[in-house]
Amino acid sequence: MSLVLIENARIFDGFNEECAEGMSILVEGERIREISPGPIAVQDAVRLDAAGKTLMPGLIDLHIHAYFSDFNAKVVDGRDAPYRTAYAARKLSHALDCGFTTVRDIGGGDYPLAAAIQDGLIRGPRFFYAGKVLSMTGGHVDYRLPNEKHHTHGYCSCGAMNWGGVVVDGVDECIKAAREELRRGAHCIKIVASGGVMSPSDPMWMNQFREDEIRAIVNECTERRTYVSAHCHPVSAIRRSIEFGVRCIEHGTLMDAETARFVAERGAYVVPTMAVIFATMEVGAKLGMTPDSMTKLKVAADSAIEGLQHMRDAGIKIGFGTDLLASTYDQQCREFELRQQVFTPLEMLRQATSMGAEILMQEGQLGCVKPGAYADLIVVDGDPLREIGLLAANGRKLDLIMRNGEIVKNSL
Repeated sequence: MSLVLIENARIFDGFNEECAEGMSILVEGERIREISPGPIAVQDAVRLDAAGKTLMPGLIDLHIHAYFSDFNAKVVDGRDAPYRTAYAARKLSHALDCGFTTVRDIGGGDYPLAAAIQDGLIRGPRFFYAGKVLSMTGGHVDYRLPNEKHHTHGYCSCGAMNWGGVVVDGVDECIKAAREELRRGAHCIKIVASGGVMSPSDPMWMNQFREDEIRAIVNECTERRTYVSAHCHPVSAIRRSIEFGVRCIEHGTLMDAETARFVAERGAYVVPTMAVIFATMEVGAKLGMTPDSMTKLKVAADSAIEGLQHMRDAGIKIGFGTDLLASTYDQQCREFELRQQVFTPLEMLRQATSMGAEILMQEGQLGCVKPGAYADLIVVDGDPLREIGLLAANGRKLDLIMRNGEIVKNSL
């Protein structure tokens, strides 16, 4: 089994601001075997000197859509699997080069893509996926225009509604869809619990799914020892989703102070997504987004940073997500720049490492530097606790990227 010894490192472990200096880390195979304040005696190891640099856990992006190659979801659908996969390969490779050693595809990712990454056919981060998003008729992932009548509804003989979602109505359909996605290897289940920016037939303020439908989906995930994550913009959707058992809120863009306190008291998680909002504001109209979608996007942009402040003030457990679509995927690191308007570097580092692992239910395995954890590590040329911009440079300030014990970049 291969051995890699990294010496003279300053270690940020994913949790503590105090970083031990002059540390040695021995990686054996896919795991961290030993961490020592002094030299580690070992033969036949690849030796790397990290003096003056910071070793830390690989970054975790909890909100991506690997297949989302266009701002128009119906265009993505029409491009079919080969094109979508080619786009995903480029997007995931870029994420790995930026230091993201783990991603969670929270809508559209599937077993074939996960298997291709696992088998080394596609270069990319560790890949968790939620499968197809569950949407009610007329919900955020029902992409039909008002003049369209037909879709392949639910899990009929024709298949699912589109590449990224399935339309379900009523408790029985919700149960069947959740079970089907879990059967296909989904790490969690994603529902759309409010309207959204890109969908053509629902206002952003609209609550979606009935209580009995959401609770039925939550129950299926509980029995599978996993969780439901819900797309939510307005506070009404956030509150009712958590009341009905949802564990994680995606976006939470219109968060107010009262709702933030409620979320924190319930111990739920939120994964805000700033990069997609501001990147899309800049290029969305040029790349085909409708005027109606751009209007809804502006509502989100006007409240996004204030919503982050409410989350911080309330002490919500916050993960790191970007949600970038189409050609904007290369702005993944911009999320750090946007969040620094509210959060300290330490807070952002925790969001992108240990808190990400907690949301993924991978504590002690990912998002940390400790013996027995997976060797998903990056070495930063400098101290990101003082200068978070080191992580916002598209990987240029990373001298080592290691995923699952494999060195994918080495400039040491």
